[in-house]
Amino acid sequence: MASSAFLRRFIKENRPLILDGGLATELEEQGAKLQGDPLWSARLLHTDPQAIKDAHYKFLLSGADVITTATYQASIPAFVSELGMSPECARELLMTGVHLAKEMVKKFDSGERCPLVAGSVGAYGAYRHDGSEYTGSYAEGMSVEDLKAWHRPQVESLLAAGADLIAFETIPSIKEAEAVVELLNEFPNANAWLSFSCKDEKHISDGRRFTDAVEVANRSEQILAVGVNCCSPALVEPLLESARPQLSPDKGWVVYPNSGEDWDPEDGWKARQAPQWKPELCQTWEKQGAALIGGCCCICPAQIAELRQRLKGACASSPPAGRS
Repeated sequence: MASSAFLRRFIKENRPLILDGGLATELEEQGAKLQGDPLWSARLLHTDPQAIKDAHYKFLLSGADVITTATYQASIPAFVSELGMSPECARELLMTGVHLAKEMVKKFDSGERCPLVAGSVGAYGAYRHDGSEYTGSYAEGMSVEDLKAWHRPQVESLLAAGADLIAFETIPSIKEAEAVVELLNEFPNANAWLSFSCKDEKHISDGRRFTDAVEVANRSEQILAVGVNCCSPALVEPLLESARPQLSPDKGWVVYPNSGEDWDPEDGWKARQAPQWKPELCQTWEKQGAALIGGCCCICPAQIAELRQRLKGACASSPPAGRS
């Protein structure tokens, strides 16, 4: 686990950091069948860990400074119920997500970059497997303590496995944001980013203003960046602008939208007539103060390479000797 001082210095010296893209998208490109799976890409931690390593490596070659573990839809209860394993084995499998990513970072070791591993923690709605991470509807029937209790085993496992920081992703509600911010207090040496799913140019998915979400993130010095993920690229600029006065001086924005396609629960992602992902948008986000920039669903390694070229003027790396 990287220290807070190291992470802050690393972000400052390398700003903006380039995140990876859609891990599940790349896994499906490699032939994985993830559509409709309650575990989504986390299934492959059990059935095909090599595929996960290969996907991580492609994003590293494309220029990612941070790769995110295949644990967005992973949890100890889900592994117990879906895979029929004990809680102890489920915890070990969850930790495998970090180990695989760390292994690929070590093998990558280009000598030019020192990539980080972010432990992905999806919203409670990801476990429900009903799309509610884009509505936050479940939060009304849960308390902050309920949500803390849900996230605690996942956060503890990822940190124990050596994740450099935690990525709280696609958080749809203020209540769940409050829960993860409070939960971080139990892990004083940990750092995180907090990104929200959003419904329009000013509101997160539960209808609260994005400005309110940013103010929740400001309560924790352990939150290094706050922002949005898996929303349309067209929403990013107005969302960041709406909350610009609220952003704490010690934080940056984290931004990784999807391709702008529409999600259909039965058929998956469906392309719109006019593509919304335009790599030149990343330069606007950088000017707005984005410290971490990448892509979410349907963003592939080639697009991350183009993003890095625009932001850093650096081409993707060649594979180290002995790898193809």
